[in-house]
Amino acid sequence: ITSPVAFDILPLKLHPFSQSTPTGLDCVGWKRRISAPVIADGALDKTALTDDVGSEEDLYEDFRSSNHRYGHPGGGGEQLAINEVREAASGSHLFVEALWDHVTMDDQELGFKAGDVIEVMDATNKEWWWGRILDSEGWFPASFVRLRVNQDEPMEDYPLKVEGGKEDDSRRFGMGQTTKDQMRTNVINEIISTERDYIKHLKDICEGYIKQCRKRADMFTEEQLKTIFGNIEDIYRCQKKFVKALEKKFNKDHPHLSEVGSCFLEYQTEFQIYSEYCNNHPNACMELSRLTKVNKYVYFFEACRLLQKMIDISLDGFLLTPVQKICKYPLQLAELLKYTNPQHRDFKDVEAALNAMKNVARLINERKRRLENIDKIAQWQSSIEDWEGEDVLVRSSELIYSGELAKISHPQAKSQQRMFFLFDHQLVCCKKDLLRRDILYYKSRINMDDMEILDVEDGKDKDFNISVKNAFKLHCRDTEEVHLFCAKKPEQKQRWLKAFENERRQVQLDQETGFSITEVQKKQAMLNASKQHHAGKPKAVTRPYYDFLMRQKHPTLPSALPQQQVFMLAEPKRKPSNFWQNISRLTPFRK
Repeated sequence: ITSPVAFDILPLKLHPFSQSTPTGLDCVGWKRRISAPVIADGALDKTALTDDVGSEEDLYEDFRSSNHRYGHPGGGGEQLAINEVREAASGSHLFVEALWDHVTMDDQELGFKAGDVIEVMDATNKEWWWGRILDSEGWFPASFVRLRVNQDEPMEDYPLKVEGGKEDDSRRFGMGQTTKDQMRTNVINEIISTERDYIKHLKDICEGYIKQCRKRADMFTEEQLKTIFGNIEDIYRCQKKFVKALEKKFNKDHPHLSEVGSCFLEYQTEFQIYSEYCNNHPNACMELSRLTKVNKYVYFFEACRLLQKMIDISLDGFLLTPVQKICKYPLQLAELLKYTNPQHRDFKDVEAALNAMKNVARLINERKRRLENIDKIAQWQSSIEDWEGEDVLVRSSELIYSGELAKISHPQAKSQQRMFFLFDHQLVCCKKDLLRRDILYYKSRINMDDMEILDVEDGKDKDFNISVKNAFKLHCRDTEEVHLFCAKKPEQKQRWLKAFENERRQVQLDQETGFSITEVQKKQAMLNASKQHHAGKPKAVTRPYYDFLMRQKHPTLPSALPQQQVFMLAEPKRKPSNFWQNISRLTPFRK
């Protein structure tokens, strides 16, 4: 039984996409009325729908002509919010704060670090804005910034960086107490308000989209839903508890006296669930992009949005909010600390919470990097000839070090030159082809969990009864088996000894943080590598995540993609991984 249902989208409070918009900001009122027959269980009645409004093509054109934003993510809600602020400010400039580093070599672009304050001169384009920092002006990606909470705060009151990277305390604590309390009130109000709005978005996604999708087994498999939505339901449950804890600490009468730092400390471990979501998000973007090439999925997702009375931002826009949220916590806490006096009861907790949330963000970035590495490891293994035994990914997810060593074996003490690749948990031994030195053959592997490393002095070794130089041993504690290795130079030996220390440290860290790779991820990586290997040439490296955020630029705007990871926070900076350089330098893939 179907019945027409009318949806009125009334003026909504605007925090749809960004969790950093000023409190109390409302959309310009607008109404939209669409009639659509809906089956009682919430599924869209496709036949009745097309009968009422015309063909699928007509409906698709209606959606397009009604400013439907599918395929235009990356700053949706933030763009709307900034436009509203600019209108309210009668054209005056506004200030935004950088969420991530923007590294660029283009003199037409504005480079900055996370936390920098940028004066927006022109925000007419959806993707790229023109801004100014001190005497420098240029284009920058709109999705890399958030609205500054205290727009009225003069730039000269913004904390100065002095030698050592610390803020100038004389500037930080120099403003009047009343002004500082008001600024702290603004930040506290923003934290509370944006958390409430964020909970609403998570609820809308879980109840408006996931619930309806599960009713349509003819359209979605459980695996597809897991790819699209990740663990967002777990995040929703976690955030509901977190916002309750925040509200208990919120002083409604005197917000500047609120003590919220302890809440972030209490939930810092639980926030690590964002790691799984952020790692999966590029897959969600690609799956949504694939599905929305089919009209019926566009109609379905739009019907879900209207049923839930959600603001006019597409599903991929809403799914970006958790990625943005976990990155904004350190910035919000840094701003809160800036307006918190050292004598305030919340000062030490906010300071500790800021460090804790930076650590959470670093952990998420590290896990993302590790997951990106598994594809490279799978590709490397597929290039090795005569591979035997289990895949490297069964036990390992990180290349620690690699290089050439002389391996000396019992009983004849015969020396053999081999290439060694040290992963977490195992050391893989390969032999170079005699004619084509870029081809490697698998020879053996050593389980590093059973080994202890012994430094060997130059001279005669009593176990092998030979003279050695730049040598070390791997000794198995269980079987008493001993492997002797020699490097060509003393510095190479020291690098190997350091690498073995790093391998044990990495294994211990993974155990402490619970890092692991799912069987699905391992199988998918090996499958992709196998397809690429059979194709006979390396697959082009794509950047779907950047494409997702930065598509459809104006021809006169910068054509290069931002160089920084989309949720990479600024400090402390990680040294770039030399994983790919190690492998490509030592063992180029077969052409």
